Amino acid sequence: MCSQIKILSFIRLSPFIFSVVFIHAESWGKADETTPMLTPIVVDEHYSNSVGVSETASEGVVQGRLIQDIPILRPGEVLETVPGLVVTQHSGDGKANQYFLRGYNLDHGTDLAISVDGVPSNMPSHAHGQGYADLNYLIPELVSDIRYRKGPYGAENGDFSAAGSADIHYIRGLNQGFVSATTGSYGFQRLLAADSTNWSASDLTLLGAVEVQHSDGPWTSPEGLKKLNTLLRLSSGDQGEGWTLNAIHYTAHWNSTDQVPLSLIQSGALGRFSALDPTDGGNTGRDILSMEWHSLDDDGGTSLSAYLQHYRLQLWSDFTFYENQGMGAPNSTLPSDQFEQVENRSIQGLQLSHHWNHLLGGFKSNSEVGAQLRHDNINVGLLNTQSRIPFNNVTSNLISETSAGTYFKNTLYWNSWARSVVGVREDWVGMNMYSKILSQNSGSASDQKLSPKFSVILGPWEKTELFLSEGHGFHSNDARGVIDKMNPSDSTPTTRVPALVAAEGKEVGIRTLAISGLESALVVWTLDSNSELVYTADSGTTDPKGSSKRLGVEWNNHYSLLHWLLIDADFAWTHARYAQMNANGGTGNYIPNAIPRVARIGVTAHPNQGWAGSLELRYFSDYPLTQDGSLQAPSAVVTNLRLQNQIAPRITLALDVLNLFDRQYFDIAYGQDYTASPTATKVDPGVTVHPGEPREFRLTLKLSI
Repeated sequence: MCSQIKILSFIRLSPFIFSVVFIHAESWGKADETTPMLTPIVVDEHYSNSVGVSETASEGVVQGRLIQDIPILRPGEVLETVPGLVVTQHSGDGKANQYFLRGYNLDHGTDLAISVDGVPSNMPSHAHGQGYADLNYLIPELVSDIRYRKGPYGAENGDFSAAGSADIHYIRGLNQGFVSATTGSYGFQRLLAADSTNWSASDLTLLGAVEVQHSDGPWTSPEGLKKLNTLLRLSSGDQGEGWTLNAIHYTAHWNSTDQVPLSLIQSGALGRFSALDPTDGGNTGRDILSMEWHSLDDDGGTSLSAYLQHYRLQLWSDFTFYENQGMGAPNSTLPSDQFEQVENRSIQGLQLSHHWNHLLGGFKSNSEVGAQLRHDNINVGLLNTQSRIPFNNVTSNLISETSAGTYFKNTLYWNSWARSVVGVREDWVGMNMYSKILSQNSGSASDQKLSPKFSVILGPWEKTELFLSEGHGFHSNDARGVIDKMNPSDSTPTTRVPALVAAEGKEVGIRTLAISGLESALVVWTLDSNSELVYTADSGTTDPKGSSKRLGVEWNNHYSLLHWLLIDADFAWTHARYAQMNANGGTGNYIPNAIPRVARIGVTAHPNQGWAGSLELRYFSDYPLTQDGSLQAPSAVVTNLRLQNQIAPRITLALDVLNLFDRQYFDIAYGQDYTASPTATKVDPGVTVHPGEPREFRLTLKLSI
């Protein structure tokens, strides 16, 4: 409590530093059966972060306009508009991104729940890693908004959301259709065509888009990425009542340059953009059918969404190179540690929610109930391969996994300057697995978790709101780690893990609008997890780690300096440690790959009708690679530039310069064991890295139709 008082005192003494979005509350008057409807304040065309309706200081909405203005290297980087979130890549551009948030190396999505138009992107019991969330099928130009939460405080969010969540929504239609063609460095070519039509008589809108892309990247072994992406979206109605139907088809094929030993790059034995195993790569695809219906009015509303998805993946990776030489590979002169992860899955899901306004003890109130149901049928396997040719089956499993969640949330308006949000959710997961190779590993498991949530929002005073939040969340574990009795690599007994792992977060934050046009939020938070999750992909096992504690501070600023000039400045600091010193049989208590400092600074300008520009700087600090902290990854600074000009009424030309200053940096580094050649000794641990891409140019011509 003392720390909270100090924070409040500092804010009152230094109001010129911070800003907040503020809504003048409606006159409360005598209590009736209508919950006060607070009108959102749109800070500018890039954000829609409301005060008076937000549940925590760390949630918000990013508008699609910002995504259209900023330069991005890969589709998943749209999530870097979420303050404090870092999106990188440690392999080919057809693979899911690497995510970092609040001191978590989220791998490919373990504790970050991501959805696109109500369809969850995270995959439980995935071939490559738990919670794998591949956003390469996203079309950034069609994003309407991103609604994000950080911490486990939202009752609506279940599995994978302990560190946060991001719900991405597409637009329903276009004012003008367009065709855009992009050409750039390293063989980058992209064609996107999108248009919509409206039948006013029947109130129907049809949106369609087709995207094709090819790129080789700077890699010595060309990436050869080929991507096809199509979207059809039929909708009717408006925000009050309406529905949408979506159909998506996506396929991608690529070669990848995985992480390589840093020592080989430093000695000159290996080029910065070269691979030790040039046969790594993958194929993936998905087909999605989804629907959404909603009906809202002043008394409340109901929403329903459902989805069907078929997903497939073949992924070849090699991170240890020659370590297992002679273990069955046919050619002793080639890297033998490559493995193939393969899966074919079908997913069905349903989400339903209903909320209503009412009185509770004479106070205005809003309550919401909801339910979510998901079922995955998964055919997943792991094979040892050499140059993509299998020579040993490690695992082959049929997994049936069902998850169900229900929640209740109540918002109570105590008076014009105080409200509370109380929520609780109950989650259950059931797993059944049939092992085709080790019959001992066949079996079933289930688990359930109760997650209470609570927030108090005080204010506004002096155009300032104070938020106090506490909540419990969780992530699920891979069914193989939960059910396996024997290690599939060597048939030794395994340490089984629980199906659901709990986390608890606490947060105090403020938003203020002391300076017109400047929104600031300051948040101090803690997040404790009962277990860190590490899925060892090449052996098909889950490596349980000890409990962890994280403490952090975030300061986010969005400043509309002029009506045409926006400045973003977001900063995050995190202290992440294992709860016990010398946990996991190791020395020290550092959490590997937990980034302690992150910053994003951006300037976006629309000086007139024709010109626009954006300059974005992303920074993340050095971070530990081993539990004892003896190995460290260097910091990284990347600056991207976009210049746009409407050269004719229907023609726009845009130039992106990615990594503007051509800085050498690493997208990711790992502390791990490896053997670099057939005659080399094993390094344990050493540093492997995946370099960030050098400066490259992309030129886009967009024709409105």
